[in-house]
Amino acid sequence: DYRGFISLMRSSIGVNNNMCHVVEPSSNSDPVVGAPPPTASSNEMAAGVADANGDLKNQTELLAMNGERDDSGVNSDVAAPRSKLSCNFSFYRMNICAMEGDVRTHGKVGTVYVVSPSDDSYRPENGTVTIRPYPRKWEKLTMQLAREVTIRSSGPGAADMAPPRCTVTHDVPAVVFSTGGYSSNFFHAVTDIVIPLYNTAREYDGRVQLVVTDYSRKWIAKYRHVLGALSAYPVIDFDADDDVRCFPKVHVGIESHKELGINPVLSHKGYTLMDFRDFLRSAYSLKRAWSTPVNRTSGGRPRLVMLLRRHSRALTNEAEAVAAAAEVGFEVVAAGPEAVRDMAHFAEVVNSCDVMVGVHGAGLTNMVFLPHNGTAMQIIPWGEMKWPCWSIFGETVPDMGLRYVEYEATAEETTLKDVYPRDHPVFTNPVSIHKQGFDQLWKIFLDGQNVTLDINRFRGVMQQIYQDVTVT
Repeated sequence: DYRGFISLMRSSIGVNNNMCHVVEPSSNSDPVVGAPPPTASSNEMAAGVADANGDLKNQTELLAMNGERDDSGVNSDVAAPRSKLSCNFSFYRMNICAMEGDVRTHGKVGTVYVVSPSDDSYRPENGTVTIRPYPRKWEKLTMQLAREVTIRSSGPGAADMAPPRCTVTHDVPAVVFSTGGYSSNFFHAVTDIVIPLYNTAREYDGRVQLVVTDYSRKWIAKYRHVLGALSAYPVIDFDADDDVRCFPKVHVGIESHKELGINPVLSHKGYTLMDFRDFLRSAYSLKRAWSTPVNRTSGGRPRLVMLLRRHSRALTNEAEAVAAAAEVGFEVVAAGPEAVRDMAHFAEVVNSCDVMVGVHGAGLTNMVFLPHNGTAMQIIPWGEMKWPCWSIFGETVPDMGLRYVEYEATAEETTLKDVYPRDHPVFTNPVSIHKQGFDQLWKIFLDGQNVTLDINRFRGVMQQIYQDVTVT
C-alpha cells in the first residue's frame, strides 16, 4: 500500500504547493550519524517550533481540563446527574473529545450521546460535533477513509435530542478509534493507531473497552496481541453495533504526538517510547530486554536481521550483502516479505537479533521489537533522500533506546544509472526533480530504483557495527 507512504513522505520532505525543501549533499564517509540539518528556513523552523509549543500548550490544557483518572468514577453509577464533555480541535495531528458521566454509544448510527452536560462542559453549536477518530487530520484525503463519529449533547426539554435508552451497561471507560486510513501499511498501523492507542488506553490497565470504527477483521487479528494487552474485553465493532451502550467515560479519538514516537511531556501519564517498547515486549512475550555485547574470543556471533525488499528499493546483490555481513562475524537472518507476514513470529525473530539492516521503507518499523541497546541501520536510496529518510526513522531511534547507523547510496549504487545518462538532473541536480512535485520524486527515487551495494564499502560499515556490538 504505497498511498500511505506517499502521504508520509510528502509531510517529511516538506511538500508545499508541489515544492520540496531538501538538504545539500553530505559525505558518506561516516556511516554512524546524528541528525542531518533541517531543510527549512529559519522562519519556517521558528514557525514549526511555535506550532509544536502550541500543541504542547493545547495538550496540557486539555489534560488539565480532564483531570487525573478517578478510579471511583469508573465504578460509579453510569447515570450520573451531570456529565462532562471536553474537546480539543487545535492539535496538528488529531481532534479528540473526552466525556464522562452518563455517556451512551449507538455505533450503528455513529453517535455518542452526552446526557445532561454540566455548565462548564464544551458546548458545540447545535449540540453536536463530529470527529474522525484517526490521527492524520492534516491529510484531508486520508481522513476521508475514516468514518465520522457524531458527539451529541442532550438534556431535558430537547425532545428531538433525547438520548436512546441503554440496552447494555458497562462499568469501564471506552476508547473509540478507527482502523481505516492507511492502517494496512505497517508503518502507519504503528504510527497512527498502535502508539496513539497505547497513549490513550494503557493507563486503565486492561479495564477499558476498545471500540473500533471502520472495523477491519484482518487488522484486529494481526494486532490481537497488542489489543489483548491493552484491554481485557473483546473489541466492539462500532459500525455494526446496534446496542445502546452506557459507559462512565468515553474517549473519541486517540492521542498522537509525532511520527513513530511519543512526547513524554504531552503524554497524560508521562509515557516514553521505551515504555511503549517494554509494553510490546510483554504483549508478544519477547525474551530479550537488552542487547549485550557478544564476546568475540569465545566464538559468539551477534545476530543481524537483514530486511529484503522485492518491488522497489530492493538490494540487487542481496546474496553478496548477506555473505559480507556473515564474513565480518554476524549470524545473519535474511527476511523477505514472506517472513514478516506472521507478525508475532517475526517480532520474536527481530527481538533475538542485535542489529537490523534494511533499505528505507515500512519494514524498518520492525525496529520497535529490537532489544534496548540494539542497532538499526537504514540504507538511504539515491536522490537527496537523507533528510526525509532520517526524519521518518532516524530521528526516533534514540528515543527507542537504540543506536542509529546510516548508509547513503551513491550514484554508483543505484540502478537509475542504467536508465538515465550521467548528465541527467537525476544525477546532476536531484533537487530539481523534487521541485517537479512529489509524484515525480516518488516515481523516480522511491518507486523507480533498486540499490546495488558497493560490497567493499558495505563490508566496512558492517565491520564498524560489529566492533560496536562485540567485546574481546
